[in-house]
Amino acid sequence: MERHNGTDRNRCGRKVGKSYAFSKDWDAHRAATAFSYFSYNFCWPVRTLRVKSDDGRWRARTPAMAAGLTDHVWSLRDGLTLPAVQRK
Repeated sequence: MERHNGTDRNRCGRKVGKSYAFSKDWDAHRAATAFSYFSYNFCWPVRTLRVKSDDGRWRARTPAMAAGLTDHVWSLRDGLTLPAVQRK
């Protein structure tokens, strides 16, 4: 969890305390956090999660692929243009 928090702060300027992008609006902060979590889990292959395929080549995987939530690496365009369902 600490590794993910460090990555999140590195990738999202709103999480850094002393910067011009620091979040003052909670709605914008929540939206930036949701986008950061989405892009990390679905769009960013993690080297330590890769697996060797039958032909001996390494196949990149995202955390969502490792958890069985998807079967491919998503592009940011996919995540921003596909419809989503929000559950309460």
